[in-house]
Order: sequence, then structure tokens, then C-alpha cells
Amino acid sequence: MRTLKIVSIILITACLAFVDLSDTAAGENSGFTKITISKDAKPNLTSVEYNDIGIMTASWYGPRFHGKLTANGEIYNQMALTAAHKSLPFGTVLKVTNIRNGKSVIVRINDRGPYIDGRDLDLSKGTAQALGMISRGVIKVTVKEIALKDTSPISTLN
Repeated sequence: MRTLKIVSIILITACLAFVDLSDTAAGENSGFTKITISKDAKPNLTSVEYNDIGIMTASWYGPRFHGKLTANGEIYNQMALTAAHKSLPFGTVLKVTNIRNGKSVIVRINDRGPYIDGRDLDLSKGTAQALGMISRGVIKVTVKEIALKDTSPISTLN
């Protein structure tokens, strides 16, 4: 059996020696410009500030609204990491943490809601999955706003 494996490896190697990979699609750059980075390049780092908003009650929404317009005019993607809030400005970036299991996710406010009393945040289905809250439906979360210092605001994370 060992001899058979060795012979197979030798035959495969010999066959590959005759295959010309230079004119395959993998050998082309498909029209994209080649980007080179200098060895001296330094990352453009931005300071981030976490502003504690507090504990909120969060629910999730998805299937009925997938593909429809959100309050800010974009098409709702239930798997994107987004959230709805009644008054936070569109584009606000939040770190949301499930108090029960410690899982966190960063979301962007792109919609209005929730419209059920006692709830503060409506999370997308993708966010709910990341937080491990799909089966519970409604959970308590800690919320922190992520603010970038000395830069323009983030326009999108998705």
C-alpha cells in the first residue's frame, strides 16, 4: 500500500510538470491595477472613543422587512450588522453587548424603531445571530457609542 502511494505521488508530480499554468485566468490580473505598498508605509490609525449609553432592551427584526426601504432610505438587509433606534442619528455606530453571554457586535443605526413599548433597540437578524439572541427574541444589552476622534464620520460598515 505504501508503494502504491509513493508511485501515485510520483505520477501526479510528473504530470504536473507538463501543465502550463501561465495562461490560465489565475495568471491574469483580470484588468485590476496592481497595488504595491512601500516597506516604509505606516498605517493610518484613528483614535476611538467609547461613550457609555447604558443598558437597553433589544429585540430583533428581519424577514418581513428584508429588501424594503429603511427610514434612512437604504434597502434593508436582514443579515447586515445594523439596528433601529427611535432618536439616535442615522450612521451612529454602536457596540452592543449581550449581558447574558458577553458577546459583542458593532452596528450602525440605519432605521427607526422599535415601535413596541419597553424596547429601545431593534437589531437586524444578523446582529441577533452574532449576539446569540435569536431564540430569546428580547434581551438586555449594554450599549456604547463608538466615536472617531479628529476624523470624518463613518458612512457605512456594510
